[in-house]
Amino acid sequence: MSVHAPIRPAQRRALTVRLATPRGFCAGVDRAIQIVERALEKFGAPVYVRHEIVHNRHVVERLRSLGAVFVKELDECPDDRPVVFSAHGVPKTVPATARAREMLFLDATCPLVSKVHVEAERHHAAGRHIILIGHAGHPEVVGTMGQLPAGAISLVETVEDAEAFQRPGAAPLAYATQTTLSVDDTSEILGVLKRRFPELPDPHKEDICYATTNRQEAVKRLGAGCDLVLVVGSANSSNSVRLVEVALRAGAADARLVDDADQVNWSWLDGVNVLGITAGASAPEPLIEALIEAVRMRFDATVVEDDGERETVAFKLPRVLTA
Repeated sequence: MSVHAPIRPAQRRALTVRLATPRGFCAGVDRAIQIVERALEKFGAPVYVRHEIVHNRHVVERLRSLGAVFVKELDECPDDRPVVFSAHGVPKTVPATARAREMLFLDATCPLVSKVHVEAERHHAAGRHIILIGHAGHPEVVGTMGQLPAGAISLVETVEDAEAFQRPGAAPLAYATQTTLSVDDTSEILGVLKRRFPELPDPHKEDICYATTNRQEAVKRLGAGCDLVLVVGSANSSNSVRLVEVALRAGAADARLVDDADQVNWSWLDGVNVLGITAGASAPEPLIEALIEAVRMRFDATVVEDDGERETVAFKLPRVLTA
């Protein structure tokens, strides 16, 4: 529903807005977007991007307006233009094909996703069969499973899958997880797997990334105290969808995912006294600011920023873009 005309000051009722911290862009998303921007500056348009660089409609549309061309597969790209691989990671066959075609490619895979790839290869080299906890078809899962030969990884999506999983042969087991999952849901799945396979080792490092964990913890703090939580993010953003689920589980009376302020149905706020606002790791801060402004136009809003983890992580850009 579109943003309507503002309500006159005398009609505005009081509303407390709690703003989650942290929220919005994480270091991996920021790096990926910068890679596309710098590539456009250095090489000119068009720059091709395999899959959405991050899962946010506004980010993709802005980069497209600057000259980025988003494609599904490498065979849609010409040999003589740069191509960027998305932050979610790609199967090994993709860079191998790009090298064979002598293409200039830039890998925007989040370094924390790359760590999962390295761990999967380490387990495989040690002769272990890997259980990957994640969502089928998600680009990150496709990329992780594509690091190893077919059959080396089994995907588990739910507690039911964990109960039904059968060890293939006598190989020892290991596991890895998609980085944007619900921490609580993943713990539940791991609980089932470890009950069934007590020898299952702990991961070498935590797979669910710091940004996902921090944003979920921030929403848990909002949860019970909010009548409604609005999560800014696109529907295909796994970490944004998880924030809605976490808010409801934490006690919020209602929680909704919106791409931007234009998607807010203001009747959702009928009877709401405390509104929580957060954003997924691929949502730009201007979208959050615009949502707050839209709320201020309609309510006598008191905005309180919750005290949460302050993130200082930054990832380096590829050398070819900084030289």
